[in-house]
Amino acid sequence: MRRVAGWFLNGLAVAAPLGLTAWAVVWAFRTVDGWLGLPYPGAGLAITLLGITVVGALASNVIATRAVGLLDRLFERLPLVRLLYTSIKDLFEAFVGDKRRFTVPVLVPGEHGGDSRVLGFITHEGVAALGLADYVAVYLPFSYSVAGRVIFFPVAQVARVDVDGGEAMAFIVSGGVTDLTPRAARAE
Repeated sequence: MRRVAGWFLNGLAVAAPLGLTAWAVVWAFRTVDGWLGLPYPGAGLAITLLGITVVGALASNVIATRAVGLLDRLFERLPLVRLLYTSIKDLFEAFVGDKRRFTVPVLVPGEHGGDSRVLGFITHEGVAALGLADYVAVYLPFSYSVAGRVIFFPVAQVARVDVDGGEAMAFIVSGGVTDLTPRAARAE
């Protein structure tokens, strides 16, 4: 009976991620296709990806850059829109684009004292405006979540880690089950 239970748990460990991922992909395709009213599975997602790429190409144009800048300033002046727009904009810029924030993984002292350490990301090197001249802002994401918190640490307590920021984020979000490869080892 133990052997059967072990097989079941092994099967669950393999089937659940595959099944949930397949379900999420099918759901995304159907949802986007439904919004656009397209009868061909995946066509809506392909059109959406193409549209986003075209917007990115146009936004690189000097004239379009000015238009985007005008819209940006307008949205940042509207009372309720400002809160929503700047939050979403900052979130996306933190992960993609020229202003990525999660590129410097660090280890900081853990909450429980002793020798425990927490993996996070420096988001601001200088926080003197808050009266913390020799501190840095460190974002500590939670495992299996998009949430996290920002804590200010003295520079002396922050140890930079020689791994890719994307790998470090995947390591944290997965609860520490993904692999981390030092940058030097990946270059070889």
